[in-house]
Amino acid sequence: MGSIVINASPVELCSADDIQAVIRAVYKQVLGNPHVMDSERFIKAESQLCDRKTSVREFVRAIGKSEFYRDRYFTSCAPYRFVELNFMHFLGRPPQSQAEISEHIVRCVTEGYDAEIDSYIDSDEYQNAFGENVVPFIRSNTQSGQSQVTFNRMYALNRGNSQISSAVKSSQLVFEVATNSSNKITPASISFGGSGEANKKKFKILVQGSKFDTRRRVSTSTYLVAGDNMTAQIQRINRTSGKIISITEVA
Repeated sequence: MGSIVINASPVELCSADDIQAVIRAVYKQVLGNPHVMDSERFIKAESQLCDRKTSVREFVRAIGKSEFYRDRYFTSCAPYRFVELNFMHFLGRPPQSQAEISEHIVRCVTEGYDAEIDSYIDSDEYQNAFGENVVPFIRSNTQSGQSQVTFNRMYALNRGNSQISSAVKSSQLVFEVATNSSNKITPASISFGGSGEANKKKFKILVQGSKFDTRRRVSTSTYLVAGDNMTAQIQRINRTSGKIISITEVA
């Protein structure tokens, strides 16, 4: 079984001696463990951090709003996957509920990409966990208020130092979060996806409004989809600017 790094030692910017370690840690955590070529480095943001003109939190924000991050995780991934990874990269944990995921999908659709990134970094949770000068890190179920379910979901998202976030484009938690169930921990060599049983289930997606409702009163629509078609259906709903109200298991 692959290993997962949890409760890693926080990397904090305390002095000039910490700068390079902080930059490496931010690239690894926020960008999802990619290889960053010299030509892809964020020279201006690095320089501002080195000169102490910006905090680690603002450096994280700059990386999150960069074309590098946007291309790999917003443009290339399914909506649920994008939100899952935002939780992991910026808050060091998986999403806890369908309401959390729906809130962020709706924000991204209605307020835009930058607002979605800001919502994590400006949150009280981020401030309480990392403050201004600690690099976000993976937080495990050993912390107060976190459960075994959280640990299992974190494992589904983060399989350790060998995994690159951008290598997986589809959601890893859509079924478990929608049904409020726990992931079954399996070796990375066997499966990176959701439960096979979940793929056979059906889900009801309740949606309010869409761009096709302009000539009539805002309507509410219901979609009945198989588990293995859920991500594709959500993408279609998002393209019509419909608001996902709820996702519930029906069979």
